[in-house]
Amino acid sequence: MPNPTPADIENLIELFNRSDWDEMHLKTDTLEIFLSNDPQARRPGQQVAAPVALAAAPAAVAASPAASPVAAAAAPAAKGAHEVVVPAGMVAVRAPNLGTFYRSPKPGAPAYVEVGQTITADTEVCLIEVMKLFTPVKAGVAGTVREICVADGTMVEYEQVLVIVEPAA
Repeated sequence: MPNPTPADIENLIELFNRSDWDEMHLKTDTLEIFLSNDPQARRPGQQVAAPVALAAAPAAVAASPAASPVAAAAAPAAKGAHEVVVPAGMVAVRAPNLGTFYRSPKPGAPAYVEVGQTITADTEVCLIEVMKLFTPVKAGVAGTVREICVADGTMVEYEQVLVIVEPAA
């Protein structure tokens, strides 16, 4: 699968959704895709050291209690474009799957959160949409929003930093 398009990736996700598979892992020279029905699953070789990723992962099943998979896609050579440095003491809310980032529930509606806003762990900070499946992303930590790292309507990757939160003391 040289240089897969977003449509190719969406087709793989759709195939996975229709299957009875628990997990799927595909790796090429330029792309790695890991799909799982378990929100706690980690792609092969990934370290489980970031509590932020675990806090954000349950949001991937919030859209559909039945079986909404966590989709992971990482392009090893694509570092830099989406790399965000999280300041010491801050917590990153990360994308639970790849898709399109939306700051509000519908066009013209107020954003879920704004910089400077105090939030709880259960506050929805955005939506991630892939193939008309909208996954609400919860903060996973109480505190104050310090930065929104992604522009509305932008395609995001799995584990990409979406929002930076200063945890409540």
